[in-house]
Amino acid sequence: MNSELSSILRGMQRNVLRGVITAGPLFVTWLVFSFILGVLANAGLPLVKVLALPFSTDSWMNQRWFQYFLSVLLTVVLFYLVGRITSQVVGRQMLALFEASLERLPLVNKIYASVRQLIETLTSKNPSSKRVVLIDFPLSGQKSIGFLTHMIADAATGAPVAAVLVPQAINPSSAFLQFVPMEMVTETDLTMEQAMSMLLTGGAVCPEVIHYSAPVSSPGKGDGSTVGVTFSVEDASAADKDKNCRKELENSLAVNGGLPPASDRPP
Repeated sequence: MNSELSSILRGMQRNVLRGVITAGPLFVTWLVFSFILGVLANAGLPLVKVLALPFSTDSWMNQRWFQYFLSVLLTVVLFYLVGRITSQVVGRQMLALFEASLERLPLVNKIYASVRQLIETLTSKNPSSKRVVLIDFPLSGQKSIGFLTHMIADAATGAPVAAVLVPQAINPSSAFLQFVPMEMVTETDLTMEQAMSMLLTGGAVCPEVIHYSAPVSSPGKGDGSTVGVTFSVEDASAADKDKNCRKELENSLAVNGGLPPASDRPP
């Protein structure tokens, strides 16, 4: 009886684990999309409620699901119109005027400027502005994925210092900003998509090969070209043979009167 119950429990545990592994990606995808749709719906819901005032309570305009759908649709259309208008000359001028008015607000200007600069950096088509790197964080010898967002210089030495944004795994919306010397930054050939996949999956999805260690540079000349380095290894047996041959030659010369015997000469 106990063995049958144990086998049934093991089977249930195995099937539940298999179901979690199978449905896990779909569940996470649904959570992400539900969060995005919820944000879009909350943005357009006040306008939908205003539009639904003239209608009766039994009409579609007052149904919760229809208001949810309509608010998402209105928010997407609003984003499209903003993007279309700002792509024109007049729209860019209006946006510049709006940003100039925001700069006069004490706290809003800092938040808006920082967020916009971050979004422009992450969405820029310039590869140098969104390089994926590795740095020693949080401890020396432990590498973390980061995005090199800016380069500055040390006021004392003039050495380059990298501003690296280190996102947290599973939740990349939370991150650390680290300033490290450039020689402590390991360049990688990872793309933004590969790095985000590694972060979101906790390392379960990652390439087979990664530039983990910094490349060792070869000695260079004054003009920047590399210098070849040759290493020589001496064989111990060959050195002993050469020493014995030299001693026999010295003893032979000593017999012929050229040199005193090796045993009589000072070392």
